[in-house]
Amino acid sequence: MLKRPFFMVAALAVFSSFLLTAPADSTPKRFSIFPFPLVYYTPETRLAYGVAATMTFRFRRDTIPAVRPSQVTVGAAYTQNRQTLFYVPFQIFYDQNRYYVNGEVGYYKYSYFFFGLAQREVPRELYSVNFPRIRVNAFRRVADRGVWKNLYAGVRYQYEEFDVTQTEPAGLLSSGEVPGGLGSRLSGAGAGLFFDTRDNIFYPSKGVVVDLTYLLNNWKSKAVVGQGFSDSRANRFGRYVLDVASYHKLTDRAILAVNYIVSMSDGSAPFNALSLLGGTKRMRGYYEGRFRDWNVAVLQAEGRFTLWRRLGAVVFGSVGVLGNNTELIRFADPKGAYGAGLRVRINRDRLNIRADYGFGRQSNGLYLTIGEAF
Repeated sequence: MLKRPFFMVAALAVFSSFLLTAPADSTPKRFSIFPFPLVYYTPETRLAYGVAATMTFRFRRDTIPAVRPSQVTVGAAYTQNRQTLFYVPFQIFYDQNRYYVNGEVGYYKYSYFFFGLAQREVPRELYSVNFPRIRVNAFRRVADRGVWKNLYAGVRYQYEEFDVTQTEPAGLLSSGEVPGGLGSRLSGAGAGLFFDTRDNIFYPSKGVVVDLTYLLNNWKSKAVVGQGFSDSRANRFGRYVLDVASYHKLTDRAILAVNYIVSMSDGSAPFNALSLLGGTKRMRGYYEGRFRDWNVAVLQAEGRFTLWRRLGAVVFGSVGVLGNNTELIRFADPKGAYGAGLRVRINRDRLNIRADYGFGRQSNGLYLTIGEAF
């Protein structure tokens, strides 16, 4: 649960950016950059501080504004608990939108709370982990004109070495009963389809985006916390994800955004690679990974409103259900969340600073970041 100092810093950061950022007109630039300080507080990190910068750009051979803007964010932070975060998420459009590449490269030395798996919930356990993460999705447009001009097909790859360095001695993770609970190394490759008719990738007012993913993953587990991968046996699981978002312009100052997500797994998966609820993008109001299971289905809706110039507001709600190999989806046990937030536009491509406060069942949290949840 996030504390009051984080809320005060977040509110100050949003208000300061609103005052200091130059007014944005309707003409996109070929290149823009927005640097900003990172200052926040959570029980897991205590005081955290760092810097980040978000760049939006278009290649010289691409025309403006027909080509969608590419975006790369670089961020680094350090905490009082000696935790380190370095991350570079990116999405790149090239050659008149013919090629689309997105993903993330990062390294994290962090702490999380573990709440159990599926229907087996436990009192929260704090554990520490170091992990590099690489995720790359490379797509090519199927056709340059006609009905298929908005459809992309391509390949996906991910790698993550989840090095658990500390667990609570009497906890479920330290018992060795949780797959990957003492650490895991995962690599996976697969294919995907991507369909996109949005009028703007950062703040759409109409259109739909469909992301269909299949990944075949291999992973190895650790036998002892802090040691190498002594278990030579490789486990395997498949992951299927359908993520759909649609956008509907209600008035000149109001937009309805709706998001549908279905994520399913088969085979043996480590706990950190299971489908989950919570976090900045999926069911705000719950701690990331508050609920984990093999299958997840989520419905989210958000009303987005323009208040004054570059200042906006949102209200949102969501419901999610989970399931496993024996119970595909447990519709009788839904999880709900709701909340509201503010938006400040920071460039001419309608990229926003996002400050949301969400509420779940006996849970709440503040989210301060760049870009929309979906």
